[in-house]
Amino acid sequence: MRRAIYPGSFDPVTNGHLDVIDRARKLFDEVIVAVAYNEQKQPLFPLEERLELLRLTLGAQDGVTIAAMNGLLVDFATANGATAVVRGLRAVSDFEFEFQMALMNRKLEARVETIFLMPKEEYTYLSSRIVKEIARLGGDVQKFVPPRVAEALRQRLNQ
Repeated sequence: MRRAIYPGSFDPVTNGHLDVIDRARKLFDEVIVAVAYNEQKQPLFPLEERLELLRLTLGAQDGVTIAAMNGLLVDFATANGATAVVRGLRAVSDFEFEFQMALMNRKLEARVETIFLMPKEEYTYLSSRIVKEIARLGGDVQKFVPPRVAEALRQRLNQ
């Protein structure tokens, strides 16, 4: 079985993330969407809520598993029998950071490869950070995120 990890904070999940997941599903038998806990980031949504939003958005899709991830990505990949890490590249500006991370991950665990996937052109400008900023300023995010995520953003930011 060819298994890959698609890691991220998914705070919140966007249509760009969903596009990368869909592309990865075509290449691998199973894609584990690994929701990372990063103590250096101050997420808008707590880990459990990000996991739940992904579950509600993706439903029970064949070949997709959603899991929390803590610690080193390569350790998580190895523990879950994954041979690849999927990373989305939106623009050239993403590449330098992602390239450094891929090389470091290869140094830590050579059996885990990094695969870069580009989302559809209509999502290349999209990021969770931008979506949150639009929502904070009262903008409509419905075309950027799944409906349940748009509702969660409305509820969270209107408190």
